Amino acid sequence: MSGADKAARKQQYFSRLIKCLDQYQKVFICGADNVGSNQLHKCRKALRGKAELLMGKNTMIRKAIRGHAVNNPRLEALLPFIKNNVGFVFTNDDLTYVKKVLEEQKVAASAKVGNIASCDVFVPPGLTGLDPSQTSFFQALNIPTKINKGQIEISSEVHLLKPGNKVGASEANLLGKLDIKPFRYGLVIKTVYDNGSVYDSKILDITDEDILKKFRAGVKNLACVSLAVSEPNLASIPHMLSRGYKNALSVALALDFKIKQTEKLTAAPVAVAPAPAPVTSKAPEPAKKKEPEPEPEEETGLGGLFD
Repeated sequence: MSGADKAARKQQYFSRLIKCLDQYQKVFICGADNVGSNQLHKCRKALRGKAELLMGKNTMIRKAIRGHAVNNPRLEALLPFIKNNVGFVFTNDDLTYVKKVLEEQKVAASAKVGNIASCDVFVPPGLTGLDPSQTSFFQALNIPTKINKGQIEISSEVHLLKPGNKVGASEANLLGKLDIKPFRYGLVIKTVYDNGSVYDSKILDITDEDILKKFRAGVKNLACVSLAVSEPNLASIPHMLSRGYKNALSVALALDFKIKQTEKLTAAPVAVAPAPAPVTSKAPEPAKKKEPEPEPEEETGLGGLFD
C-alpha cells in the first residue's frame, strides 16, 4: 500500500471518529483483549441501529480527540482511558440496554497457556471418559482419582485456578482433555463517558430499588441524629409529632382528664358472651342404673320369753 493510500485511510478514520464524537453523547470505552475480528463483526451486527462500534490505534484516537477538543473541550476527559487494547462504542440510546447487548455477545473460550484467569476455575467431580493409562497425569496435578467402570473418575471438586492466576501448561492440558471452556471473552466495558461526565461501568448495575434503599437509609440516619439533638426538620418532625401525641395521651389518662382522643381508650369494655361448648359427635353414655341400698336387718330377740 502506497503512502498516499495510507494517508487517505487515516484521514477517513479521523473523519469517522470526529463524526461519531459529534453525533453521539455517550461512549463506552471497552477492553478488547482476546476478541477476534469475527466476534467484533457479530457485535456490530447486534448493535446496528442502537450503537456504533469503532476500533483503532490508540495514537490515532488520541490525535483525533486532541484535534477536536478545540471544538468540544469535554472530550479531553477521554484521553486518560485510551490505553492498552480498547475500542469505542458510541450511542445515544439507553446505556443499560447497550451493555446488556455487549454481554450477550461474549463467547466461551478454552484456557490457553499464558492467559490470565478472569474467574475461578473448578474441575467438577465425576467420570472423565479417560482411560486408566492417564492416571499419572492427574497424580502430577495432585487431583484425587479412582478407577470406575474402566475410566478415570475425579473423587472431589478441584479448585484449579483463581482470578489473576496465569494459566500453565498443565492446567491448559487438563482443561483441554476434559473439554472445559472456563472463560468467556468479549468486549468488557471499563469506563463510561456521558456528555462530559466519566464514571465506572459498575454504576450502570445500580437499580431504582438500590437508590430508594440508600435514600431511605439516609433519611433514617438523619431522623435519628435530628431527634437526638432536638433539631426539627422534614425527617424528624413526623417523629416529634407522634412522640408529643403519645405523651399528651399518657398525661390525660394519668390525670383522668377526658378529651376526645382518650374516649376510646377509657371506654368500658364490651361484655363478650361466652363461647358455646363445642358439639361433639360422640353419643352420651347411658346413665348407670342406681342399685337399691340394702335395708337394715331387724334385730331378732328370743321371742319375749324373758320379758
